[in-house]
Amino acid sequence: MNYLQWMIKGMAMGAADVVPGVSGGTLAFILGIYDRLLNAISAFNGKAVQLVFKGRFQLFWQHIDGTFLVCLFTGILLSIFSLASGISWLLEHRPVPLWAFFNGLMLTALPFLLRAVNWTLWRSVLFVIGIAFAIAIGMLAPVQVQPASWMFFIAGAIAICAMILPGISGSFILLVSGMYAPVILAVRELQLSVLLLFTSGCVVGLLSFSHFLKWLLQRYHDATLALLTGVVVGAMYRLWPWQQGTTMYSPSDYATMFGQHDVLLATGCFIVAIGVMLLLLNLEKWLGQTTENTSVMAATQQQNKE
Repeated sequence: MNYLQWMIKGMAMGAADVVPGVSGGTLAFILGIYDRLLNAISAFNGKAVQLVFKGRFQLFWQHIDGTFLVCLFTGILLSIFSLASGISWLLEHRPVPLWAFFNGLMLTALPFLLRAVNWTLWRSVLFVIGIAFAIAIGMLAPVQVQPASWMFFIAGAIAICAMILPGISGSFILLVSGMYAPVILAVRELQLSVLLLFTSGCVVGLLSFSHFLKWLLQRYHDATLALLTGVVVGAMYRLWPWQQGTTMYSPSDYATMFGQHDVLLATGCFIVAIGVMLLLLNLEKWLGQTTENTSVMAATQQQNKE
């Protein structure tokens, strides 16, 4: 059952990573796998290389938490490749329900995040700094570029750092740098050479940045948690459903500008998102209960046979 829940959480992260303004790192943070993810990624170090050269592959696999990573990244990739086209269509044609859905996800998770921090005055200050930082990032205006090949490598390295930072969207960083549309096009058309460059940049950025984040969490765990929670809260500025570019509207003003406000559909998506997030937050407990119940049933059946 662990394998299934890791894959489901990976799919949630992948879906978030496709949407500019939403971070897969936020979902990992909310779903309680953030520390484990950082530890697993940062385990790709000198010791891991030594284990490979010595042929001690089982120890290498345990050292990098390989089963967890494979399940998680399988879910992420499945989600990205299956949802990229649909989410791109929604962002272009029906963005309000999509933003309302992710708004529901974040707001439902917010009390859980706040309770996870042991608050002090200094951590409250860091929390406010995190909010201000995320809002400043969210106010950046998107640009358009005609990318050279090497830009996909750089874009991958920068975007992946944002993706593993709760509250900072790697997709949004791609958007403001003008690389979002070219990367999504490469995914949809399976441009393998472009995807290889982008993936290589992601690997380099991921391995280097994860060590820094792990160090912060080991040395200043609660302070880092407070800062990251602030970043998550500040990033919700970008999740207001009735927006266009960097401009926020009321539903009525949005309808005047763009023809419809989709309030009923947005409300429905918001309610569905609450249910989805509660399901994700309780996934481990419910799957654990299912596994326990299955084991009890199997033991009972065995006793009856005897």
